[in-house]
Amino acid sequence: MPRNPRLSPVTGHYVTIEVQGDEYRVFYLENGGGQPLVCQHTAGCHNHQWRHLLEDAEITRDYRVIAYDLARHGKSDPPVTRDWWKEEYRLTTEFFTEFILTFCDALELEQPIFMGSSFGGQVALDLAHDHPDRFAGVIPVEASDFSPGFFLDWWQHPHVNAAQVCASGCWDLMAPQSPDREKWATWFYYTQGSEAFRGDLYYYSVDHDLRDRLQEIDGERCPVVMLTGEYDYLTTPEEGDRTAQQIPGATFIEMEGIGHFPMSENYPAFKPYLERALATIRERSGVTA
Repeated sequence: MPRNPRLSPVTGHYVTIEVQGDEYRVFYLENGGGQPLVCQHTAGCHNHQWRHLLEDAEITRDYRVIAYDLARHGKSDPPVTRDWWKEEYRLTTEFFTEFILTFCDALELEQPIFMGSSFGGQVALDLAHDHPDRFAGVIPVEASDFSPGFFLDWWQHPHVNAAQVCASGCWDLMAPQSPDREKWATWFYYTQGSEAFRGDLYYYSVDHDLRDRLQEIDGERCPVVMLTGEYDYLTTPEEGDRTAQQIPGATFIEMEGIGHFPMSENYPAFKPYLERALATIRERSGVTA
């Protein structure tokens, strides 16, 4: 039987993990072989943001790309062991990092590289700070030590269409030259994740705070390569550079012509910077793809 040329090589799976005493069914997409590259989506979104990377034959030739949905996002349900609808969702650093470590353990990943964008970039820094020996390196995308001011009630205000607000609030964070088709796709993803968005921003703007602790990260022990788009006014290149300068051994790269969602708004422009980051981590960690 001839192979269908339109059939994607990306596969999806569920894995059940236990985090802080609760059970979670976690959905993830993967493709490729070699060193694991674990990818975290942005706040209020899901793993489809990484679709271009997952189908990149050049990257997946050397890396096993794994993009999961955080609990309460995409196809990953809220906890199945408690009445989650009776409580306010607020993502914390402790839960976020434990979730990622448990997920990696469940898949038996050895020395993965972790890459996250926006609040996923923030947690990459937390992982490098708290668990440097668990990762071959981290790639914080659109991240900084502290990003206050975005944990706001109007993300879920009853008098507005929360899905439209969350999605449209992200539009101006993309670069003007990014392709319209991909910008609208990114916008569409955000219309689907409004319920979790505000709770995610509690971590992003309140609980994540590495001010005065960045120097405790060892960029040689766990290589850190920070990538920030020039059009990102949420976590600006200046903030990214300032953050990286305080981490011994860290590298900062400003990405031209890209905004806050590089992997989904303009993957071809993002890819060369990602390749530079991966090459830097390979060189410093000694782990080959």
